[in-house]
Amino acid sequence: MIKRTWLEQEIQRLWKKRSIIWLSGVRRSGKTMLCKSLTGARYLDCELPSVRHELEDPESFLKSVQDSIVVLDEIHRMDDPALLLKIAADHFPDLKIIATGSSTLGASTKFRDTLTGRKTELMLTPLCEADDMFPGYADRQRRFLNGGLPGFFLTETRDDRDYSEWMESFWARDIMELFRLERRSSFLKFAELLLAQSGGRFEAASFASGCSVSRPTIMNYLGILESTYLVHVIRPYHGGSPTEITSTPTVYGFDTGFVAWSQGLHEISQKDKGFFWEHLVLNELISRLQSRNIMTWRDKQKREVDFIWAERGKAPVAIEVKWKADSFEPRGVLAFRTLHPGDMNLVVASDIVEPYTRTIASLEITFAPLYALVDIIRRGVLR
Repeated sequence: MIKRTWLEQEIQRLWKKRSIIWLSGVRRSGKTMLCKSLTGARYLDCELPSVRHELEDPESFLKSVQDSIVVLDEIHRMDDPALLLKIAADHFPDLKIIATGSSTLGASTKFRDTLTGRKTELMLTPLCEADDMFPGYADRQRRFLNGGLPGFFLTETRDDRDYSEWMESFWARDIMELFRLERRSSFLKFAELLLAQSGGRFEAASFASGCSVSRPTIMNYLGILESTYLVHVIRPYHGGSPTEITSTPTVYGFDTGFVAWSQGLHEISQKDKGFFWEHLVLNELISRLQSRNIMTWRDKQKREVDFIWAERGKAPVAIEVKWKADSFEPRGVLAFRTLHPGDMNLVVASDIVEPYTRTIASLEITFAPLYALVDIIRRGVLR
């Protein structure tokens, strides 16, 4: 049994801001399980015709469930899901609603109204260190290989067929229903190539010929995969200096298990642990910060910083990812700070148990375990 207490607490916090929460995330990321764990909630699966029929008259339905908690799972199956949510927000403010879908509101043309100002959003990622069932060090090897979708993580024997079937379901139930694409083989080939090359620089032209489609089609495919959370596009951070790389994003697969599957791996070697660790750190940042606005930094001298977190009006946070803390060297962070002053420089490594700070090459560097990373960032940004 997977218990995601921090997410349940986050839902209660968000309900204090607005009465409607949009819970998004990839298929089988645990949205339904999380919703069913909410005490006193009435659960409605919008995939069922009987449920959609019940919701055809939104006003009557909402009057029948006033002053309660309602879960509308897979709400994008409705013909006009935004209408019900808009009426609820405007006329039934005491009713708490959590609506789920496999992709963002904007990914579906059914949402003619994105409910701006009427809802808060909560993004469900693969399992992170804050989840109760993930003790960290002991299960990291399994987390790398199986991935962080709860059902996949808990499976004792990893089966490639599970990942293949998930991709087929992703095509049939998310892509076809939401985007009506026609070239199944080209799209799925592109998706699997992106997963296999996860963490690499993205050049559209190199994918176009391999997938037998045009460059504009590849860019359209990338936008769809990003909006449906299958990949994270990490764009370059820059401040206008001619020495900085301002194009060519890095694209990461959403989950280590699918990256391992796409690469044909059935065990994680010692040399691959740093690669998968970088994916785990990115997942933690996205999950706990509830933002995909994570960036990277590179210059023309091939100096780089793995991840940059920049909030408006705040100095950017530089985050270096290392499997072992003693492999850190400050060249990239030094070059970054020459152009972008700031005092929060972080190294997150798998062998750090408690946070500590050292001065290296005139820079104050905080070495952080993964479980403390986002808390350190939040404390620093709020200073």
